Amino acid sequence: MSKLILGIESSCDETAAAVLSVENGQFDLRSSIVSSQIKLHARYGGVVPEIASRAHLNNCIPVIDEALRKADVKSSEIDAIAVTMGPGLIGALLVGLQVGKSLSYVWNCDLVGINHLDGHLKAVFLEDDEPPQFPFIALLVSGGHTSLYRVDSFSEIKLLGATRDDAAGEAFDKGAKMLGLPYPGGIQIDNLAQKGDKKAFSFPRAMLHKGLDFSFSGLKTSCRNALQKLNHQPKDQELFDFCASYQEAIVDVLWKKTARALKQEKCQQLVVAGGVAANSRLRGAFQKWAEKINVKVHLPSRQFCTDNAAMIAVAGYFQLELGQKSNLELNAKSRMPIV
Repeated sequence: MSKLILGIESSCDETAAAVLSVENGQFDLRSSIVSSQIKLHARYGGVVPEIASRAHLNNCIPVIDEALRKADVKSSEIDAIAVTMGPGLIGALLVGLQVGKSLSYVWNCDLVGINHLDGHLKAVFLEDDEPPQFPFIALLVSGGHTSLYRVDSFSEIKLLGATRDDAAGEAFDKGAKMLGLPYPGGIQIDNLAQKGDKKAFSFPRAMLHKGLDFSFSGLKTSCRNALQKLNHQPKDQELFDFCASYQEAIVDVLWKKTARALKQEKCQQLVVAGGVAANSRLRGAFQKWAEKINVKVHLPSRQFCTDNAAMIAVAGYFQLELGQKSNLELNAKSRMPIV
């Protein structure tokens, strides 16, 4: 039996829509459109919620129209709409959610509200010819979240550890801002670090031997202190080395905590998802280190690590298979843990 699902994502600063065709459990992504707001927020060095919400108002319908056009699908053919309901910026979420609810009513199709974090975890199933086998450990690492989960099925997810303060992605972005790098900072550090020596500067690995929780606030403080000690903004090779060393402190902690979770839960399968999973050092290091301990690591392609609607559509499919549908009373939630 085939099914056409329209995914809508508007949790932060990306307006996205995707059309996913599912036949006999096989996914065919017919379209995936993402309208970025980077240029709007760059002058402020970060996302401004009010600006993001207004941009979603302008972009949501055109992006959906483009997704349908590219997929060569008529609105009457859509079987279900999967829309992000949280977590995220409440104003931004409300725009996508209200559009999704309205279209579901007008088109007379099913509606399902999706947890944005669950979407990230399910993104790996879009492309992987050999998808992860249950149970697996999932590291979800982004600008707002850094968490470890044990995943026993599409609906059984157990939180093992999470950040107690700042997320890894925020540490990347705030570190970049202190270095005077343009927004978004995480990708700037990634690019510059490829030319640097990751041992040139010493940065702390907070809570490295304490359970499965994370902490990155101290790393940001250490970054500021290191810059004050230099008494100048690093440039050229010194900047490359600084970025490489700072990045390594983040990746090192992420891997060692993840390796501990794999050992604790006796799992040989690992999924790494979220925006920071697009980081080149993280991708290379995790694949190398996982191989050493005989663990299979699954990473979505970069386009499905960052916010997108394809992951929302695939998460919607799995919820619909479990008989989980939403009604028009569905509302947005700025905070919404998976478990």
